Amino acid sequence: MDFDISTDKSKLDVPKIHQEIKNSYWGGYRTEEMTTTTIENSMCFGMYSRTGEQLGFARVLTDKVVFAYLMDVIIFEPHQGKGLGKILVKHIINHSEIKEVHTIALKTKDAHGLYKPFGFNRVGDSDMWMALDKAKYE
Repeated sequence: MDFDISTDKSKLDVPKIHQEIKNSYWGGYRTEEMTTTTIENSMCFGMYSRTGEQLGFARVLTDKVVFAYLMDVIIFEPHQGKGLGKILVKHIINHSEIKEVHTIALKTKDAHGLYKPFGFNRVGDSDMWMALDKAKYE
């Protein structure tokens, strides 16, 4: 499948993003206004087919040096199970504004296997927190 990944927020299908997040285990409480606010205040990544259909979404909060928080990684139905999530995560962690960040953190209940190959590890004894820690301490 051919696709593009863009940080252009004007291309995002916000109602579709909201519906997908609303149906997730982590975003059931969110209103469309809340979803819109999270998009306005985050670095967003949309994944699109060659025809322009949005296939997936993720967002990052970051200071672009020390810390980034990866959130709302979602591939829309019926595109799940085709490896698009892996491609999206790889694109994000290699993005010019993210790749040098010392620590990238995320929370997941059930997708540890998606993130582990990229170097994310569980944080402490948490069942949900994971981090990719590239910080060098002397």
